[in-house]
Amino acid sequence: MVQFADSPTEAAFREEVRAFIEGSYEPLRESIRVEMASAKSKRDSTPTKRKWISRLAEKGWIAPAWPVEYGGAGMSVMEQFIYNEEMAEAGTVGPSGITVGFIGPTIITIGTDEQKQEHLPPILRGEAEWCQGYSEPGSGSDLASLQTRAVKDGDDWVINGHKVWTSSAHLSDYMVMLARTDPDAPKHKGITYFIVDMHAPGVDVRPLINMAKTHEFNEVFFEDVRVPARNILGEVNRGWYGAVTTLDFERSSIGSAVGMGKHVKTLIRAAQEHRKNGVSQLGHRAGLRVELADRYLESQIARLISYRIVTMQAQGLIPNHEASMGKLYSMELNQRIASTAMHVFGLHGQLWTGEERAPRGGSYNYDYMRTVANTIEGGTSEIQRNIIAGRGLGMPRS
Repeated sequence: MVQFADSPTEAAFREEVRAFIEGSYEPLRESIRVEMASAKSKRDSTPTKRKWISRLAEKGWIAPAWPVEYGGAGMSVMEQFIYNEEMAEAGTVGPSGITVGFIGPTIITIGTDEQKQEHLPPILRGEAEWCQGYSEPGSGSDLASLQTRAVKDGDDWVINGHKVWTSSAHLSDYMVMLARTDPDAPKHKGITYFIVDMHAPGVDVRPLINMAKTHEFNEVFFEDVRVPARNILGEVNRGWYGAVTTLDFERSSIGSAVGMGKHVKTLIRAAQEHRKNGVSQLGHRAGLRVELADRYLESQIARLISYRIVTMQAQGLIPNHEASMGKLYSMELNQRIASTAMHVFGLHGQLWTGEERAPRGGSYNYDYMRTVANTIEGGTSEIQRNIIAGRGLGMPRS
């Protein structure tokens, strides 16, 4: 049964989070907004954003899910949910989700003591950025077909190959990457998981500018990059299992659900304001009122899916196909919301940042372009449907 009401302890924690946001984030909000508006990517760091991250670090809330013994906040599942929900409601920016949410927990789970001592403290201080070297040309959804090679040479491994669609590689200090170390082994074996210094000789990061005109993704080329054997995560030739461990650190996606709900409310207000100004957008296109109502209801369903997932986690269950349901539903809804925004603003919605009369600083055009990738990145919708069909509905593989 899904539990919606906070317990007294959870309610007190929610108030603590709200008070912290009010005292520590709100004074910085406008400066962060201005700096991020001129940033090349929403992932970029800015002076005021770094100041906010340092305040999170001082509070011990950089890594709320990590165990206390590794420097995290040791929050319970429900505390993490409340924390993420309130941060999303307030619209705060945060530390790298990849670094804190995926890489850190992976190092905690399968890393050596030496790796934990070297890499966890900088992450907790907000000083280190990480990326994931998974996808390759021709090896996206079928990741195990990757061709990047690592060959043992003394105490090092020498890596040659090519990764693509690597988020934040241009901002990162380290990468966790998969490379084939036994070409004769079955496809899912003979792969090893490495920690690679992004500043090492032979690492070449080249930008990929998406059609929303932002730089988030990259190609990364490796030419005779030497990686010490101590930088292997897990066991040699068993890197696939380490990579799956990283992908298992999936949360409820409450931040995404909250964000979509807020986005729809903004669209509703905008349509209402246009009507007050004598430009009746609600009457401009037949069915727009119903379309906005549909988007709002759908955003609430996304939130309910998040509640279901966190309830399972709180009960010690592992959301599998449920997490795929959340990802699939939310990403396709994100695209529908972006489309609805275009219907609300008409041709003005197509104006870019800096252009006169561009609503919300041109961000609606950005959203419309950027959400195209939502159903591809992080696991395609086809892959999510296969997981739901097989693991959720028990349907046979075709």
